[in-house]
Amino acid sequence: LWNNYFHLAVAFITQDSLQLENFSHAKYNKIQNKYGDMRRLIGFAIRDMWYKLGQNKICFIPGMVGPILEMTLIPEVELRKATIPIFFDMMLCEYQRTGEFKKFENEIILKLDHEVEGGRGDEHYMQLFESILTECAKQHPGICSLVESFVSLVRGLLERLLDYRAVMSDESKDNRMSCTVNLL
Repeated sequence: LWNNYFHLAVAFITQDSLQLENFSHAKYNKIQNKYGDMRRLIGFAIRDMWYKLGQNKICFIPGMVGPILEMTLIPEVELRKATIPIFFDMMLCEYQRTGEFKKFENEIILKLDHEVEGGRGDEHYMQLFESILTECAKQHPGICSLVESFVSLVRGLLERLLDYRAVMSDESKDNRMSCTVNLL
């Protein structure tokens, strides 16, 4: 039931008709004034429900990593700030259970590649991801160094993926090849 709830909620906030940044300025303002940004409201509900799962959170790792990542990549700052900490909570849950968070790490790297290739993600996301997870890790000294290594790994991957996406439309084959080699 909870799995269906999370997947339905993420599908709702990621649907094309709610991606306000893709609309003209006039249409964006009209929707904002009449309805607000429903993505934020649902994203906050997802966040709140995640934290209410208690001991059951581990059942959703790594299965919910992709949907949560898709949600955090929506270019809405407050939504990102509210939902990126879920990743730290996932790492912490897996670490407390197994002493590492390899399942989470592998899943986020796989899904991040797919999402950035699909056009999602930006420099601002990378900075928020790094700052939020680093700040969360400081409150848990036992896992702090592992999280910092993970954040560094993801930052490097995201930089290369964003570079790769940017040069795919470049005319220079050398630039595209260089970026591909860096990514590999």
